[in-house]
Amino acid sequence: MTGIGIKDGKYLIAKRSEEEAAFPGLWTVPGGKITREDYINTPKDTADSWYNVLEKAVVREVGEEAGLEVENIRYLLSLTYLRSDNIPTMIISLYCDYKAGEVDLSEELTEHNWVSAGELEDYHFVPGLREEIELVDELLRSGEMRNWSGVYDSADDKSVRDGNS
Repeated sequence: MTGIGIKDGKYLIAKRSEEEAAFPGLWTVPGGKITREDYINTPKDTADSWYNVLEKAVVREVGEEAGLEVENIRYLLSLTYLRSDNIPTMIISLYCDYKAGEVDLSEELTEHNWVSAGELEDYHFVPGLREEIELVDELLRSGEMRNWSGVYDSADDKSVRDGNS
């Protein structure tokens, strides 16, 4: 899952380390995987299940990767891709409000910025992520959510086209 953090109308972005296997040197937002520890040591909400595990996981991931506390977590969209070993993977993109803390990046991230939607073009993102942040910005401005539309063309993404980071 990913967590697009919002503070004072700006979005937290972070640059992936050049050492990362996937998308080295590209800009992203904090995120990661749900782990068993995100729920197993907490009481079940029903006889068989836990609720809000995704939300708890994004709070943990943003804390681990960026040192921040977040709140008011909302669903944006989901995407699926095939890993290099042909295993399908689903990512849930969430957006959330800054609550507290100062940015303190984990070792997998090397730089950060708080940017407005108008500044997104200045960065080379993991493919599709700039458009996700633009969707959040549009939703916050208009109050209306639109779905991802069209077919993504990697030739339109500067980070893919010219390989810059």
